[in-house]
Amino acid sequence: MSKSAEANSPAHEDFEQMLLIAHYLATRSAAKGVEQLLSVAAKVSVSLLRYTELIHADKAFYEAGLACKAVGWENMAFIFFNHFVDLCDALDDGRTPDHSDFLDTDIPFEVPLPTKLCVTDAQLEQIRDWVLMVSVENRLEQVLPRDERDTYEASLVAANTGLRSLPCVLTGYPVLRNKIEFPAAGKAANKEDWNKFLMATK
Repeated sequence: MSKSAEANSPAHEDFEQMLLIAHYLATRSAAKGVEQLLSVAAKVSVSLLRYTELIHADKAFYEAGLACKAVGWENMAFIFFNHFVDLCDALDDGRTPDHSDFLDTDIPFEVPLPTKLCVTDAQLEQIRDWVLMVSVENRLEQVLPRDERDTYEASLVAANTGLRSLPCVLTGYPVLRNKIEFPAAGKAANKEDWNKFLMATK
């Protein structure tokens, strides 16, 4: 498409975005089964929340919650599971889920609501119980982690300046410093994640 009359058209941009989503889904699948790459899989799951206008929001938040919980990022797991429960409840009562946790992030607010649950009733109750238990224990701050830009760490757009970072080709997280560049493709990767991936795949 980039070499056709359709280049840079809205259709071309849509295809580019869908290709990127497919790439991240494939990368996550490859990383999921490898112990050393669980943090890479978690970062990809978190980055996919940026595309919930195109992929099922409930499933994306559920998978991000599971992945974050698996690597011990409990704050994020709590926030993502809590929003997942909100989305599931919206299926029943039609209310708009609360998006206040995602202000100043690039996670979209206007997403299609699920038409049916992506999990069983038992799985939903399990997540609901965990969220309730964490709320009662009051041991977590309900805030997303921030980076050197004073912005949510997975957001490509800096909250204060509006500057947009390139997404890492491996995780989708913003590439800030310590990067590996692929100039021919106009892409880059975070060096730490890239090296971890190389070591695990050797």
